[in-house]
Amino acid sequence: MQMRNPIVVLLTALVTVACATSPTGRPQLKLFPSSDLAEMGAASYQQIKEETPIEQSSRVNGYVQCVADAITQQTGGTWEVTVFADDQANAFALPGGKIGVYTGLLDVSRNQDQLATVIGHEVAHVLADHGNERVSSQFATQSALQLAGAIAGGQGGMGQAAMAALGLGAQVGVLLPFSRAQESEADVVGLELMARAGFNPQASVQLWQNMAQGSGGSPPEFLSTHPGHDSRISKLNENIPQAMPLYEQARNAGRRPNCG
Repeated sequence: MQMRNPIVVLLTALVTVACATSPTGRPQLKLFPSSDLAEMGAASYQQIKEETPIEQSSRVNGYVQCVADAITQQTGGTWEVTVFADDQANAFALPGGKIGVYTGLLDVSRNQDQLATVIGHEVAHVLADHGNERVSSQFATQSALQLAGAIAGGQGGMGQAAMAALGLGAQVGVLLPFSRAQESEADVVGLELMARAGFNPQASVQLWQNMAQGSGGSPPEFLSTHPGHDSRISKLNENIPQAMPLYEQARNAGRRPNCG
C-alpha cells in the first residue's frame, strides 16, 4: 500500500479543522483565536511606537485622526491612531484596533478621500481577519517544511536541494500569491468602507496612480506581495460602480467628513 505524502496529510488536517470564509467568499485558514491576534497586534504596535518617531504637529495628527475616525465609526469598537514622523508612504492597521500612518503617505494622498482609501484598505485587512490568515498560513507552511526536513535529513546534498526547492515553492507558490489575494480583497472591502463613511470611492484610482508614479521600479507581479498598480486600478474601476450608491447614501444621511 502506497503511503500518503506526510506534508499533504499535515496541511489537509490543518485546513479541515480551521477553514473559514472571507468577506468576499474566499476560503481562509485561521488557526488562532482573535484574542491571540489582538495581543500580537498590541505588542507589535507598542514596539513600533518605541522605535519610530511620533509626529508632534497637532494639525497633522488632527487631520489623520479625523479621517481614521470617520472610517472606524463604520466598524464599531475602539481604535488607537498614531502618526509616525517617517518619509515612507505607508500605513497599517493591526488586530486589536491599532492604526499607524506615516507622514510620507500625506505627500502621496493629496486629499482626505485619497487618505481614506489607504486607511480603509488597512482597516479592511483587520476586518477580514487577514492577520490570522497570514500567521496561520506561515505556521502551516513552516510545519510542512520542518516535516520535510526531518524526512530528507538522511539524504545529504540531495535532501538539502529538495528542501531549497520546497522552500521556494512554498514562498512563491503559496504565501505570496495568497498575500496578493488578501491585498485585492482589502481593496474591495476598503472601497465599500470608505464609501459608507462618506469618502468618494473614485479617489481610490487617483491615489494608486500617485503611488505608481512615486514607486519607480516594482518587482514582477508574480513575485510581489501586492497586486501590480495596473491590476489594482483595474479592479478598483470594476468595483467603484457598486461603491458609489453607498457613498451617495452616506452623504444623504449626513456623513460628510470635513477633515481638511
